[in-house]
Amino acid sequence: MTDSHIADSYRLGAHSVRRLGYGAMQLAGPGVFGPPKDRKAAVAVLREAVAQGVNHVDTSDIYGPHVTNEIIREALHPYREGLVIATKVGAVRGPSGSWEPAFSAADIERAVHDNLRNLGLDVLDVVNLRAMFSAAGPAEGSIEAPLTALVELQRRGLVRHIGLSNVTAAQIAEGRKLTEIVCVQNQYNLAHRGDDAIIDQLAALRIAYVPFFPLGGFSPLQSSALDTVAARLGATPMQVALAWLLRRSPNVLLIPGTSSIAHLRENLASASIVLSTEDLATLNGLAERA
Repeated sequence: MTDSHIADSYRLGAHSVRRLGYGAMQLAGPGVFGPPKDRKAAVAVLREAVAQGVNHVDTSDIYGPHVTNEIIREALHPYREGLVIATKVGAVRGPSGSWEPAFSAADIERAVHDNLRNLGLDVLDVVNLRAMFSAAGPAEGSIEAPLTALVELQRRGLVRHIGLSNVTAAQIAEGRKLTEIVCVQNQYNLAHRGDDAIIDQLAALRIAYVPFFPLGGFSPLQSSALDTVAARLGATPMQVALAWLLRRSPNVLLIPGTSSIAHLRENLASASIVLSTEDLATLNGLAERA
């Protein structure tokens, strides 16, 4: 059983979504570029996620590019009532798969229309503006111009809710002066906890925090202490890492990605893992050694 005080859902804009969602990035090819090796398997994973009750899918037309959104449309359209699809804009892919900033008003509008077309939607539920000031992670720089362009598309009825991705605390504050921000999507996991203060601030504001790379990203989390806790609980280390994130703060929404139905089911089962005070102390200490 889950701990009784851990809620199963949280608000994402006007929607209530389950805290364990699904990230579609891994449905594209290697390096999130090109088509997947097995498109039928990708379609099957998406359908299984929704069948298991997932109602928050995270994607972007940058993935592929266009690949994951086209697969989502094939697998799930027409979309089940209550399914929230969150996407992101602010970047494009180079011919060899590089990630390049795309911050002009024309870039933002083109990206929104690409997402609408490839997902088969008339309006996007949530659009995250991804800041691309540095390849190494969040870096300071004004987001006013691209965010203003996104707000204009919201005013025109093409976007319901706006979030931010890969941003600093200063950029979140800047964004909140321009529009309502319903979520922030930054890198965060057991070993990478630079956003601790941001998570707590957003929780106080009732704003969702969506950690990307919740399992370490392209270099999965590895820790003997994590392995020990997992063995004691009869779970996998990755399940424990997700369970810890669910305990971290009630505003945390998880979007672990996978192209495997078996792995998907393992991820979703993380919600049923109960971490003891001793387990939490052990896991909390990982950041100090990271």
